[in-house]
Amino acid sequence: MDIKDFKAGTYVPQFQYKSFLPTKINQEWVVSDPQINKLLEEANLKLGELNAFSLIVPDVDLFIKMHIVKEATTSSRIEGTQTHIEEAVLKEKDVTTEKKDDWREVQNYIAALNDAIENLSNLPLSSRLITQIHKILLQSVRGKNKLPGEYRTSQNWIGGATIKDATFIPPHYQDVPELLSDLENFTNNNNIYVPHLIKIAITHYQFETIHPFLDGNGRVGRLLITLYLVANKLLAKPTLYLSDFLEKHRQLYYDNLTVVRTKNDLTQWIKFFLSAVIETAQNGIDTFQKILKLRNEIEDKRIVTLGRKLPMAKNVINYLYKNPLIQVSYVVDELKISKQTANTIINDFVRLGILKEVTGLKKNRMYLFEEYVELFKK
Repeated sequence: MDIKDFKAGTYVPQFQYKSFLPTKINQEWVVSDPQINKLLEEANLKLGELNAFSLIVPDVDLFIKMHIVKEATTSSRIEGTQTHIEEAVLKEKDVTTEKKDDWREVQNYIAALNDAIENLSNLPLSSRLITQIHKILLQSVRGKNKLPGEYRTSQNWIGGATIKDATFIPPHYQDVPELLSDLENFTNNNNIYVPHLIKIAITHYQFETIHPFLDGNGRVGRLLITLYLVANKLLAKPTLYLSDFLEKHRQLYYDNLTVVRTKNDLTQWIKFFLSAVIETAQNGIDTFQKILKLRNEIEDKRIVTLGRKLPMAKNVINYLYKNPLIQVSYVVDELKISKQTANTIINDFVRLGILKEVTGLKKNRMYLFEEYVELFKK
């Protein structure tokens, strides 16, 4: 089917409302729109450039954690969670009571992504993987009573105080298993010739339209984008996350999904999606370049001045790449060194402008690797 001829689905009468039954997607797709083809070419090029950093940057896994933390905080923020990057890397004991629920939601997102990446080696993108992601996301947080790890068995809706004034009513729960089976078959179908980025754009739209869970659909749907790219080896590491772009253009994101359902305009959604990939990949490339520049500056010019303390300094800086907000106790526990040694090296890092004390307290001081964190906030 040519994307321009797509028919999104039909409205099915239920008791006192109509639910939307989407068209199944497991088929060959043709792209005849020259604009899409041009965007697709650019997106693939940018994705390749971003992936190159995963392959050439020494110890790249040191920096992947912060990419994941940024994605977790941003994706959760779209759903109303208010946790910032600095807070997300704290240990639970150091999180204030009023922020603990939001912190846990972000930690669940990080855990869900890490678990899914690990499982991709022996599992396809499947219902089993999707429900496991969902179960981890909703563990002991808001939504914990909304069937974590299970597809819905009742009607849900989007927008509106009740189903009567909803802006969108997803398919009836009885249609969900068949629709998800079709989605899973499409995602893993190697017998059809559909460019990967077109495939994941359609998959994301369809997943959000099915809305198979009572809560957490947006977060799961956004996670699937990154997981698809890793599973299909477009990325060697999970380095592309669209949540930052989608949060900045949140209303456009919702509008473009809605236009598919109301006007059958799949073309506009795909253009928006590819534009998101292009901009996000370029931002990822820029971030990696700045990380390398900062790393060279710190390791080749600053900590080399520490003489015999250099091996310890390198261990601390490597820890900071993954955990840029620390206390003395964090360093003691992580590196198995004395409190005095940890204090000394942290004071050295403050003097060298690597760490900044951010509490103003005399006890339980926190130190931020501010230059590094700022690279993920821009």
